[in-house]
Amino acid sequence: MSDVALTRPAGSAMPRPSVLSLNINSKSALYAAYMPVLRNGGIFIPTTRSYNLGDEVFMLLSLMDDPVKLPIAGTVVWITPPGAQNSKAQGIGVHFKNDESGIEARRKIEGILGGVLNSTRPTHTL
Repeated sequence: MSDVALTRPAGSAMPRPSVLSLNINSKSALYAAYMPVLRNGGIFIPTTRSYNLGDEVFMLLSLMDDPVKLPIAGTVVWITPPGAQNSKAQGIGVHFKNDESGIEARRKIEGILGGVLNSTRPTHTL
């Protein structure tokens, strides 16, 4: 997927990165990744790393041309394994925490998506 990039911090030798960095460069990529069905909102992060449901993660989310990266803590609530049906991308769904950063991320994402949230187009998770 060319409009979503996932990177690890330089020098990270941990089996799982402590900080995930997700850059979303288009409204269609944001729509596909956003998880509005979660109470606090959430985002799908393409990754080949192994996670378990309930794992705590921290991410830096960049949205389109906004130079500000949103720092968001969350919990893994969705796992798409490799080789999933319908050619779904491998990765994890992260439920935003109900804190200031999670609330701000949800507000910003839903502001960008607006009426597109009511679309029936498929996403990475549903």
